Amino acid sequence: MSANAEWHNQWQRRWTKRSISLRLLLAVLVMVGLALPIAGTLLSHHYRASATQAFDERLAATLNVIMAGVTYDRLAQQLVLDQALGDPRFENVYSGWYWQITDGAQNTLASRSLWDQRLPVVENENLSARSISGPRDQSLRMVERDIYLAPLEAPLHISVAARNDVLADDIGEFQHLLWGGLIGLGALLIGVLALQVRWGLAPLRRMHANLRDVEQGRSEQLDTRLPEELATLAGSMNAVLARDQRLIERGRHTAGNLAHALKTPLSVMRLQLRQLPEANRSAWEVELARIDSAVRHHLARASAAGEGVRFAPITLHTTLAPLLNGLSRLAQRRGIALRQSWGQAIRVHMDEQDIQELVGNLMDNALRWAQSEVELDVQAVEQQLVLTVRDNGPGMSEAECQQAVQRGKRLDEQRSGSGLGLAIVTDLVALYSGQMHLTRASTGGLEVVVELPVVAHG
Repeated sequence: MSANAEWHNQWQRRWTKRSISLRLLLAVLVMVGLALPIAGTLLSHHYRASATQAFDERLAATLNVIMAGVTYDRLAQQLVLDQALGDPRFENVYSGWYWQITDGAQNTLASRSLWDQRLPVVENENLSARSISGPRDQSLRMVERDIYLAPLEAPLHISVAARNDVLADDIGEFQHLLWGGLIGLGALLIGVLALQVRWGLAPLRRMHANLRDVEQGRSEQLDTRLPEELATLAGSMNAVLARDQRLIERGRHTAGNLAHALKTPLSVMRLQLRQLPEANRSAWEVELARIDSAVRHHLARASAAGEGVRFAPITLHTTLAPLLNGLSRLAQRRGIALRQSWGQAIRVHMDEQDIQELVGNLMDNALRWAQSEVELDVQAVEQQLVLTVRDNGPGMSEAECQQAVQRGKRLDEQRSGSGLGLAIVTDLVALYSGQMHLTRASTGGLEVVVELPVVAHG
């Protein structure tokens, strides 16, 4: 894959994660950022053309007055302007307002403002307008045309010019007002559209809050009092939630039926134990008590499944101390050294029996296969609880590690046990959104590492 393609894929992945609000606001910014400058440019161009045309018409009106008032004095043999223009700027030297009449030879008549300067001449029978450079390099706008005046044979060229800065100031003032207004309008549009986006997405935010309530167990269904499109989606999600709830209820009933089915055999076994000698009775009573406790625990957990309960923090060492004491005595009877390594005081958000069952199954599996030693390492790494159990038994291959977590799968049919130990651990790890890894330990046996995001701080 080329660098450009990889960059495009990365950009696309990042963009797909952007919120709907951000996308809509960016669309608004693009729309306003393109539409208003284009509109402003078109309006500015139209006003410049209109203002220039109006200015040219004003100069043309002055030219018509001059054209109507010019005559030729036969006695004096010179041009005469009989009609006053009434604008003092034509009398002030180099004022920027000029008129001129000439035949290109000896007959020339000009405004006093031109003094000893002359305007350039371009013969043209029709009225025309152009920009020129006048006296003292002044930027001028000029209209001009040729006329015939009896008894002269040569045409007269009449020109009227005025400084361009008058037109430029007018256009500049309009553009200042225009762009100031467009900026204000753009800010107003962005604000209004941002409020519209926020108001339009309010049902989605409310739906998200409903989902959080359902996730955390504060509500069972989504509120369908939403716009039509979202109400249909919420109804479909409620149907899925209702179906899941029925499945959970079925699981609860199954667990309850199983627990009730076990109660009667357990009661019969307790009655039978009373007939045994006192020396043999205590060990059996402990085991029956464990079975009864496990049945009650799984029944309670099945009843609470799906409710999104966040457990209050417990002190891990205190919770596991009775279990580890019992396992230490078991290891001692089997001639196995049980070593423990603990971090600082660790508190976790877990059910007590869940963590006891998880550690108990891992340790029971390690003691069953170990030859002479078992290690338990308990550490807290930020939010992660890391449990590591090692033994120096025969260990497992990679394929056997995969088989070991399959429910009911046993790699050695000669050993006692139901084969549910590691599979139960796998279920508990998944219940708490954790991870479990099985590898060969440095001691030659099996190493099981469990990571759970349950560490409580503060």
